[in-house]
Amino acid sequence: VKIDNMKDQFKDSIMYAEKLLLIVVAIATCCAAIIEIKSMILEMHVTLADLLLLFIYSEILGMVAVFCKSQRIPISIPMFIAITALCRLIILKGDGSDPTNILIEAGAILLIALAILVINYRPTNKLLDE
Repeated sequence: VKIDNMKDQFKDSIMYAEKLLLIVVAIATCCAAIIEIKSMILEMHVTLADLLLLFIYSEILGMVAVFCKSQRIPISIPMFIAITALCRLIILKGDGSDPTNILIEAGAILLIALAILVINYRPTNKLLDE
């Protein structure tokens, strides 16, 4: 009985730590977005890289919201964030980047996109059982 109680306390501790970290991630993401927006306003200049960074922030907040609601994170959300981050990286490197690196990064984007397609269109267990 004592071991079961310890297991329950450990599970509860992990759950509370997870929720605390999600709050920290959400707050840090909001702070980063505010800093980025402030920078754009002060510079009176917005680039595609800036917009992609804001989009990454919104995807992170969306991922936290989905997890809070369902206690699960669909694998496609972090994959979309990775695609956006790779696109931003390509844009930030600009024209001076080695074409080979751009092809490698574009290939990584393609692989992640294909993985998302495979994950989203895989047969469900219900179809396999019928």
